[in-house]
Amino acid sequence: MMMRKMFRRQVELRAYWRKLKAFVKTLSLQRQMMENLIIAKARQDALQRKMEERRLRLQEEANRRFAASGAMTAEEQEQRILYTNVLEYEQDHDWPKLWKANMRKNLDDMTLVSGLVSYLLSRSDHPVVKLLRKHQYRIYNRLYPIVSKGLPQSPALSLRPSRSTHNLLHAEIQRKPTRTVGSSVGGQSFSADSSPSLSHDLHANYDDEDGDEPHTQVTVDRENSFEDLEQFLTQLDWAPPHGSADDTGSDLDTTCDPLMQPEQEEGNIQELEIRALTEHLKAVVKDIHIAIDQLLSLCLLSFECLNTANSKDLCLASIEEAFFTPLWSALVALFRKVHREREQAFETSMKLYGDISPGDVGVSLKLFPQDPGALQGSYPYESAVQELRLLIIDRCPQRKLECIVRTLRLICACAEDYRCLHEVDSTPKTAAIGADDLLPILSFVALRSQCPQLVSECAALEEFIHEGYLIGEEGYCLTSMQSALAYVESLHTGGAHLPADKLT
Repeated sequence: MMMRKMFRRQVELRAYWRKLKAFVKTLSLQRQMMENLIIAKARQDALQRKMEERRLRLQEEANRRFAASGAMTAEEQEQRILYTNVLEYEQDHDWPKLWKANMRKNLDDMTLVSGLVSYLLSRSDHPVVKLLRKHQYRIYNRLYPIVSKGLPQSPALSLRPSRSTHNLLHAEIQRKPTRTVGSSVGGQSFSADSSPSLSHDLHANYDDEDGDEPHTQVTVDRENSFEDLEQFLTQLDWAPPHGSADDTGSDLDTTCDPLMQPEQEEGNIQELEIRALTEHLKAVVKDIHIAIDQLLSLCLLSFECLNTANSKDLCLASIEEAFFTPLWSALVALFRKVHREREQAFETSMKLYGDISPGDVGVSLKLFPQDPGALQGSYPYESAVQELRLLIIDRCPQRKLECIVRTLRLICACAEDYRCLHEVDSTPKTAAIGADDLLPILSFVALRSQCPQLVSECAALEEFIHEGYLIGEEGYCLTSMQSALAYVESLHTGGAHLPADKLT
């Protein structure tokens, strides 16, 4: 009996000892965890102090950079903040230092400049690219309420509303039911949301788009909405309507004189619409110029090695290509709304005189073959026509301008070949064509292209091509193209002179 009690006592002591050891171990672990937490907190505080010191140091450096001009404007203050962000980025990444060192060793290497700008624009976390995306979404949200009106309703491809942080116009507009509208951007009807009164609202509501607070309770889905509009616009056939624009502005909430004739009332409504769209387009164009200038300035601040004439041109070209490529379809849609009457005039001339010969528009007989068999089933200047049609495929103004230049060069080459067919001595002594010959040929090429959209495309190029390009060959080619398009537009009105048999 005594032995059993002693044995039970030993078992209890062992169990108590195990519990005691576990308790001591738990206390030790807790003490160690508390020590680790205290150490981690101290390290975090030290890191925060270091980051704050670095931020203040970089801010002082940015202040010294911009303080030389005296009192800073709001634009300079914003630029200072962006430059501070660039300095902070370079503290955390090594590639800018490596590129700068490489650029200093190869100052005249333009290939290296192109590589640097391309690499910069591929870094989505760099302040320059963040600013680029911010401006793109801003322009997109200014275009969306306008170009989304009057798009063809397709059951297979629906367009979701924009849901970016800087969202459309008002919350109540998003709650309005979608209405079926016209079938083409060239001459679509407009709902009340695109009325002249909306033009004022557009300017008023987008002035504060840069705020960080989202509008009401909106799901943020920037990428999807941005890509949806891009995909939708690229799949549309942007042909102007063949009928009249009698439905244009039918939904406008406009007070009209009850004694006014329907035709006069419709004309007044259309005039108000065009005026509102034109003002909105001017505001968008101004915003785009400001955005590109700001992006270029930030690039040059980030990499001072780019601040030379040639490097700056390459940098600007890369920025414009990255900026315009996802926006061009929506942007040219707005231009087409504004210039729809000109496009309709072009299309009318195209239908009436699309099969005329070069001689009918004033091309010299020696500059195109008289025998159709000489071209083996083709038509004069076909290669230039095919090249010009490629213009509407590109989405960067600079590339479009290069397409026009190539078109005129092909015209000159074809003219030289055709002249050689008529002359025994085919040795070129002078240029085959001069300025007086170029315009009729270019008019024929534009007429044969069957692309009324060229009117709006060239109007957009005139707005966005850098001034430096407008004084050389590129500017001459663009001006010539504009003149040729205006000539084609006037054909059906009798403003241009054609043979009598072509006018009947």
